[in-house]
Amino acid sequence: MLRLLHMADVHLGARHADLGEQAAAQRERQFAAFTAAVDLAIAEKVDVVLIAGDLFDSNTQPKRSVERVAAEVRRLVGATIRTVIIPGTHDVYDRSSLFRVHDVAALAGSGPDDDLVTVLTPDRPSVHLAACDVVVHGPVFATKRAPHSPLRDLKIGAGDRAKWHVGMVHGSLSIPDRTDRDEVVFTREEIEATGLDYLALGHWHSAQKGKAGSTTWAYSGAPEPVAVTQDGAGKVLLVELNETNAKRTVAIDERVVGRTRFEKLDIDAATIGDQPAVLAAIAAKSDPDLVLDARLTGVRPDELDLSTDEIEDRLKGSFLKLRVRDVSTPALTRGNLPSPDTIPGAFIRNVEGRIAELEADGSDPSMREAAELRDVLRLGRLLLAGHEVTL
Repeated sequence: MLRLLHMADVHLGARHADLGEQAAAQRERQFAAFTAAVDLAIAEKVDVVLIAGDLFDSNTQPKRSVERVAAEVRRLVGATIRTVIIPGTHDVYDRSSLFRVHDVAALAGSGPDDDLVTVLTPDRPSVHLAACDVVVHGPVFATKRAPHSPLRDLKIGAGDRAKWHVGMVHGSLSIPDRTDRDEVVFTREEIEATGLDYLALGHWHSAQKGKAGSTTWAYSGAPEPVAVTQDGAGKVLLVELNETNAKRTVAIDERVVGRTRFEKLDIDAATIGDQPAVLAAIAAKSDPDLVLDARLTGVRPDELDLSTDEIEDRLKGSFLKLRVRDVSTPALTRGNLPSPDTIPGAFIRNVEGRIAELEADGSDPSMREAAELRDVLRLGRLLLAGHEVTL
């Protein structure tokens, strides 16, 4: 049996320009997720930890950040757990690579006579971990854009020297018309041709898995979201390779190590009397680890006056990220209409008649225009009733 912990796309040191004041807090969450992954590897007594690229968000990291990472890897060294790292597309192995500037293995306490920490490079595309009876293959390039598929020349022969063969690649599984411009691309056919037992992938930030021939492949996803839209992130993978009666199996167990949560909140506009009530409903969800998408839905009364920008500004410090949207629909006129000979009566009939035509058409442009006219109708009724309206 061979037990692995597979992670990728930690992106330590990311700037998080979209998070404003919360950027520093999210960088700490990312490091905390990395620490939690190391804790998990030690608790589960895995044999090897695989870091499949983009451990760092860029090659311009201060030495203290590299030393902080090395201190965590040193804990794996202390538990006699091997660690294999490949550069990605953010911490690419180019001339300015931090893996050239800093000896991560030495900083983590691994010496030249052991295999406890290995960084694979173009000059060292694989490592044989004899104590675990596994060869880890990690074809990488010295440029961000690959000159060819990293799997092009990777083929496991029948006489190869280890029981297990595991691959690591940072790139995109080919999807026609979607990954054509990605820096590193490979195909399912190429995965199948390798003959690997397991292929640990990085670059996609949501956990995914599949099989190509006899090779099981998986993306671990990012241990903590790198962007607030990545609700599939937050995990690492525990992978167990086993052989029973000459039959090989690969079991993958997703484990949550990230703290960021994602949630949606729908508020029925018909049940809300004013903006303070909306504020109270959203504030009840306050959590510094929560990315909340709040929506005002349903039919909105004419008298309900609110500003989504004001609500976001008032509550932004209570969440990692808050988005408030008003997708409610202004009501059509209830009860008896004013006489068609009056301005209110003529206005309401004309606008509601046009709304009915557009909604009967049902096309996207018509429905957008109908939604705009419902707002026109709501504001017009308020003005005609003598209310002050702030736009």
